[in-house]
Amino acid sequence: MKLFKLQTLKSLWTLKPPNRPVHGHPRLLVSDVYSQYESIRRGEQEIPKYFNFASDVLDKWTEIEKANRRPPNPALWWVNGEGEEVRWSFEELGWLSRKVANVLTQVCGLQQGDRVVVLLPRVPEWWLVNVACMRAGVVLIPGISQLSAKDILYRLQASGAKCIVTHDRLAPAVDSVASQCQLLKTKLIVSKGSREGWLNFTDLYKTQSAEHSCVRTRLQDAMTVFFTSGTTGSPKMAEHSQGSLGLRPLLSERYWLDLTPSDIIWNTSDTGWVVASLGSVFDPWTFGACIFIHNLPQIEASTILNTLCRFPIDTLIGAPTLFRMLVQSDLSNYKFMKLKHCLSGGEPLNPEVMEQWKSKTGLDIHEIYGQTETGIICSVFRGMKIKPGSMGKAAPLLDVQIIDKNAKVLPPGQQGEIAVRSKPIRPLWLFSKYVGNPQKTAASERGDFYVTGDKGTMDEDGYFQFIGRDDDIIISSGYRIGPFEVENALIEHPAVAETAVVSSPDPLRGEVVKAFVVLSPAFSSSDLEGLARDLQEHVKQATAPYKYPRKVEFVQELPKTATGKIKRNELRNKEWGRA
Repeated sequence: MKLFKLQTLKSLWTLKPPNRPVHGHPRLLVSDVYSQYESIRRGEQEIPKYFNFASDVLDKWTEIEKANRRPPNPALWWVNGEGEEVRWSFEELGWLSRKVANVLTQVCGLQQGDRVVVLLPRVPEWWLVNVACMRAGVVLIPGISQLSAKDILYRLQASGAKCIVTHDRLAPAVDSVASQCQLLKTKLIVSKGSREGWLNFTDLYKTQSAEHSCVRTRLQDAMTVFFTSGTTGSPKMAEHSQGSLGLRPLLSERYWLDLTPSDIIWNTSDTGWVVASLGSVFDPWTFGACIFIHNLPQIEASTILNTLCRFPIDTLIGAPTLFRMLVQSDLSNYKFMKLKHCLSGGEPLNPEVMEQWKSKTGLDIHEIYGQTETGIICSVFRGMKIKPGSMGKAAPLLDVQIIDKNAKVLPPGQQGEIAVRSKPIRPLWLFSKYVGNPQKTAASERGDFYVTGDKGTMDEDGYFQFIGRDDDIIISSGYRIGPFEVENALIEHPAVAETAVVSSPDPLRGEVVKAFVVLSPAFSSSDLEGLARDLQEHVKQATAPYKYPRKVEFVQELPKTATGKIKRNELRNKEWGRA
């Protein structure tokens, strides 16, 4: 398969965000960090054969920092809400990550291409391991820090990882399955104490030399393997290359984040998902921005809001669940120190929540859309008109279309599958493959496109709208109903805090719309049957009458993935007796 070539860049470059000057350092980014990529973006020069984010980006920011030409923001700023704080410059990050790279190679015996599973919460060590893996050419496999022993066993066996890095809470689960993982040779624990059979991560790297030569990695070399969220089946191993993660932001500029070295960004995503890599590692550090991290042992509205009031955070990234939670608070009691840019991704955000956030804070929420396999492929970037319910336009350098089952591009307004053109030239942005699963890799292509499995539409202006997963679509009496439109209508009702809509069997219509509803904390009702009828009438008025939920069930909470995505498949399977 042909790889992405730069003569296609010029024709695909459709979005160029405003080039905001760095305060006191105009044109710093272009002149010092990626001026060599200007000619690549213009299609005048081929993509380099070799690339390593640690040496080609992070170490360059260290040089700029040493020359006192970068604003005094740290590269990483971590707090835990209990008074502890870590602030690392790019120079300190480089020094410490070289020590960790020596732990991986000299102590653990890992070689370039070996895999390491990293199950850590939002602690500074997660970032050290990320950068150390880049330096050593070791393939990072991140995972959420709430995995069960069964989940860990699946990931270790499927990946063939030789090393695992985790913390106190998960170490017992690892020990319970380690004997079944023949390739696992080393266990590193991030802990203040010791544990039998484990090497103490902190003790080791403190005593290591900081002398380490970064390996030379090719653009197509594996860099990270993400386990997909598993909303439609067992998690798959999506492999990303040095180019798809590290080089991508250099070529696509600041289109979805629009950061400078003066900015501080807080991405609340769990460390196990691709948005953590994009929004908490590669994209911010490409542009020299400060990555702010709160340990967030629990996601609570008061913690998020108080942190925004105490720290000069410019940009906030959160799942829709986060913003739905925040608008339930009395936001008049909070004055944000510096917040000016909000982004939401993972699944569509209800327009009603966007309107509430705007009315209460004066801030817009910019939607982003992507997958583990693709990274960000659509976004509403700064300066773009916001259309409620839309996830923006295609990212620069990607040809995103709506296609039918025969891979034919559909005209604006017609419903089809969201797809990225992958032939004859495969974009560098896309994942390389599903590891060990060539059938799934092949099935992700249809004609000249990578298919996302998501249904959507595109309007005359090139704005995309998400309708639902292909298997989320409800067909009732011949009508095709997307769950998100019904959810949007329901969330407008003051009694509804959260909702999920799925299909439910019906002897007459085949299937009907069913809504699972979590009531707002401020709302109470002893007449739930009456409330259900009220919600049904509300949906009839807000959207087409045939879309109203013929069944309504009130629940305390909705099943979700760690990223906040609602597990509609779990609810649907329960309805159809497949649970």
